Amino acid sequence: MKPRLIVSRQMPTDVGDRIRAEFDCPDPNGRDMDAAETLRLLTETKADALLLTSHLKLTPEFIAQIPRHVKIAATCSVGYDHIDLAAAKAHGLPITNTPEVLNECTADLAFMLLLTAARRGHDYEAVMRAGWGHGMGMGEMLGIRVWGKTLGILGMGGIGRAMAARARGFGMTIVYCNRNRLPPELEQGAIWYGDFTEMLPRCDFLSLHAPSGPQTKEIINANTLALLPKGAILINAARGALVDENALIEALTTGQLAAAGLDVFHNEPHFDKRLATLTNVFLTPHMGSATHETRKAMGDRAIDNILAVLAGKPAIDPLWS
Repeated sequence: MKPRLIVSRQMPTDVGDRIRAEFDCPDPNGRDMDAAETLRLLTETKADALLLTSHLKLTPEFIAQIPRHVKIAATCSVGYDHIDLAAAKAHGLPITNTPEVLNECTADLAFMLLLTAARRGHDYEAVMRAGWGHGMGMGEMLGIRVWGKTLGILGMGGIGRAMAARARGFGMTIVYCNRNRLPPELEQGAIWYGDFTEMLPRCDFLSLHAPSGPQTKEIINANTLALLPKGAILINAARGALVDENALIEALTTGQLAAAGLDVFHNEPHFDKRLATLTNVFLTPHMGSATHETRKAMGDRAIDNILAVLAGKPAIDPLWS
């Protein structure tokens, strides 16, 4: 008998094909479910496992209602701020995520945000979509050069290091803030700051790659934005909770920030529409991992975790132990 699985969000076709082959699942390709429907199906199908993404919040209240026959909840994401790990541990429910497999594509998108923010991607596309039709003077619609500038990175994990690798191709100096200094083979010449506020005055560009949590909640705020050089550029492809959006909008309006590239927001998908009115912001709808290859790899990693736990083996990517 195949193990029983509930998938609470739509999955890529090839991930659905694997689920269909290896599990007894009422909807192998998944569909968006809220907490009530997810709990109902877990109970009715006597599911062995739950595959979810960050759209589903595993609160203490939700976790307390998960039937004991559910042996694992695997989130198809690297971030896990949507899951109360303490409650999961108290419930005895293994939780896994999908680290590393999305590093490169998320860094690709973050560097795209950096380039489009610096080189006025929103403005240039708007000109073309309006029909262009006139020459540009030497002083019109000028962007900011990326080559040779200093990039500050908050959070030098896998995605942060992948971002640094791309920046080196543009001759950028890399400074970073991390809880601990990296070994030289990972640092690759980047300059470590243990104090975030000491790093900020050096940053022509600042890219956020830290997890969301109490220590990083709105770490970008009026005080820290004021420490950046005037005309700096902010990139966020990590979590919206890292940024005080009111302070961000103020900095973008006054010119303290020249531009921003944002893939994540406080209230997704119902983000602050004021950001969409600012032409010095390039916006994408939380799509850092959105490539065929990466989403398949994420789905496969989540499935591998589920199968390992159901076979009585240790999880590949446990979030508590």
